[in-house]
Amino acid sequence: MIKKIVLFFDKSFFKNKKNISIIWLVITVIAVLPKFFRDKYNNYLIYKNVFWHVFNQMPLYAHYPDLYFDINLYGPVFSLIIAPFALLPNFFGLLLWSLFTTVLILSAIQNLPIKSINIVIILWICLNEYLITAQSFQVNPIMVYIIIMTYVFIERKQDFWSAMLIVLGTFIKLYGVVGLAFFFFSKNKMKFILSLLFWSIICFTIPMLISSPQYIVERYAEWYHALIIKNDVNAVLGSYQDFSVMGVVRRVTNDNSIPNYPFLLGGLLVFGLPYLRFKSYANSKFRLLTLASVLIFTVIFSSGSESPTYIIAFVGVAIWYVEQPIPKRGWVNGLLIFAIILTSLSHTDLFPNYLVDNYVRKYSLKAIPCIVIWLVIIYQLMTLKFEKSIHEDYSDNNTRIQRS
Repeated sequence: MIKKIVLFFDKSFFKNKKNISIIWLVITVIAVLPKFFRDKYNNYLIYKNVFWHVFNQMPLYAHYPDLYFDINLYGPVFSLIIAPFALLPNFFGLLLWSLFTTVLILSAIQNLPIKSINIVIILWICLNEYLITAQSFQVNPIMVYIIIMTYVFIERKQDFWSAMLIVLGTFIKLYGVVGLAFFFFSKNKMKFILSLLFWSIICFTIPMLISSPQYIVERYAEWYHALIIKNDVNAVLGSYQDFSVMGVVRRVTNDNSIPNYPFLLGGLLVFGLPYLRFKSYANSKFRLLTLASVLIFTVIFSSGSESPTYIIAFVGVAIWYVEQPIPKRGWVNGLLIFAIILTSLSHTDLFPNYLVDNYVRKYSLKAIPCIVIWLVIIYQLMTLKFEKSIHEDYSDNNTRIQRS
């Protein structure tokens, strides 16, 4: 049976990068249209009104029950990102926004300095997880773009643009700060630091062009307090957030008073251990596994992680998988299947609501496979023998790098 499945997916159609990219775009449209006609696009309304609230200099992190439920948690600079879509009628705005985020994540994955067939495999692995994200009009695809392209620009020695993405991502949703993990791979660290300072000034001040300096300064203070409050809300047992390491512990022990910081400190310590292997920096496999680690770490150590957030981690899982030696060992395939079933499929109609409500969400089980794979990545980064670089040309990805 397994052999027949493998032979079926071995056909040229499934190996074509253009075909899977088109499927992603079609899936996006299919996901968006029913949500619009059922008036289930609350996230987009939040995004859209970030622009209008900044433009009209209104409170940015207050409740607006007449416009949407929940509150905005994105930085003022996001008002300029969403502006072209906010100016359009809702139907066209949310459709183009969704296609825009899809194109960004596709672009990021296709710019990875790996073989074309591996890019195709990543896109197939992440297809269902992306559908979950597309249905909620999330910013997460932009975060995937920012993290991956931060890495890619450093690979290309374009530190100025790498720094721009780190700062932009941080000023949008804080997640972008994880791009600093690639600082150690930079060949021109002083340029990188100066670029960070330059773009920080730009991202801090540019929203003032559509509002005022005083308004923007006050909004950053307001944003800080909103994030603290949101972090406390996420820790509530049974919420739709906190699919994280901390969330698993809190929910298994039924104790929402357990704080985040011991896990964050421990996670950062474990995450940083591979950086002690200085000689491995020159090896592209080491760097790509580090990218996978960053993508997963961003999600599993965030109390704000919810089901749609896992597209970020799942891209990391897919990168880890394609970087494993061929033929894939049984435990490698087993971990991928484990992740597809419990992380990706557990929040679809394939899982009975009873299991989702009483087990998957109740104990944050969606996070478990990604936690396990992240620990495997750390182990591999610490123990594998990364040999000296040899040259490989990935011209089909518009990238020429030193590959180990």
